[in-house]
Amino acid sequence: MTGSITWVHVGDLHADAADRWEGPRRLKRVVRQLAAVPAGIDFLFLPGDNANHARAVQYDVIRTALARNRLPVLTIPGDHDFEDGTLAAYRAGTPQDWRPFSRVIAGHRCLFLDIVSAGAGGPDFRLGAGQRDRLARALAESDDDAALTPLVFMHAFPSDLADGGEALATLFADAGVAFVDTGHTHYNELLNDGRTVYGATRSSAQIEEAGGVPGYSMVSVHHGVPSWTFRPLDAAWPHVQILSPADVRLVTRPYHPCHVPAPGPVEVVARVLGRGAAAPTVRFGGRDWPMVPDAGHAATWRAMIEMPCAGLHCLEVTSGDACDRIEVLVRERKDAPKRGRPVAPGNAVHSIGAWESRHLFGTRLGPNANGGPW
Repeated sequence: MTGSITWVHVGDLHADAADRWEGPRRLKRVVRQLAAVPAGIDFLFLPGDNANHARAVQYDVIRTALARNRLPVLTIPGDHDFEDGTLAAYRAGTPQDWRPFSRVIAGHRCLFLDIVSAGAGGPDFRLGAGQRDRLARALAESDDDAALTPLVFMHAFPSDLADGGEALATLFADAGVAFVDTGHTHYNELLNDGRTVYGATRSSAQIEEAGGVPGYSMVSVHHGVPSWTFRPLDAAWPHVQILSPADVRLVTRPYHPCHVPAPGPVEVVARVLGRGAAAPTVRFGGRDWPMVPDAGHAATWRAMIEMPCAGLHCLEVTSGDACDRIEVLVRERKDAPKRGRPVAPGNAVHSIGAWESRHLFGTRLGPNANGGPW
């Protein structure tokens, strides 16, 4: 597994005149914010439910909000984009190059799924037989090419599928999918089933969480290590995100040194986004280590530090006033556990719970659970 990838996830827009186009207005603010980032982000992702009622004018407003966006846009449909029982309006209103099935980006095979058009509408999520076959072939190709780490983008968690969800999540686990990015929930959540990390970002327009601020998530995968942070719309630059080693909550390959390092020298890798950001520093064990630029990856910095003993340790990277902090598990190689088959893969029972510095509140809300007006 090689390479680093970073994308911006702007949660379900639900573009609608009824709320005075709240979602597209916030999307436009994200585009303005990202103008301060000259390098280091690979694309902008919209996770479906882009339009609230699958109407042409709603897609027109979304495209207008993206008029000054400089990043590639990639998207998938959600159940609201299928509201009239077809994806005709979604396809007509969304440029074709925004909605691929497969795209190789920065050493990763990114797979974009439609889990709505094989269903009966609403939250009847299903993966059609033809798309399931294409997915299996694409994941098999990734397995044959170890240089391409697979990533999946779908509107909801596999456990939300009406049929075949566990089999789909097992396929992801067996194929080494590092991260599955989703929308639909209207709240922030991360799941880790021991093989694959799943992320959901709150809706841009229909926020379910009490105290949940509007914003967007920044997702990275580096040598198979996923990292996820949430940025409020009013957050200042720079943005610091530790790419490696993994936070203990997101470890999926306990034998891999980027997930669980052994005592001794450990490489720390971070992405620092924003024009004019100060050179970052690693702080560990009461000592500071300067980081140096990675010539092969934009906005990426590295430092080799010493972690002398096993245990759970706090590590942070700072650039000016910006900081990212993780907990790193350090363990002798001989103590790495053997892994059994995944249990309930892709299911919400594997939620990592609250992580308040990441704007994860551990809530179990969403449009199908808490009786919201949507």
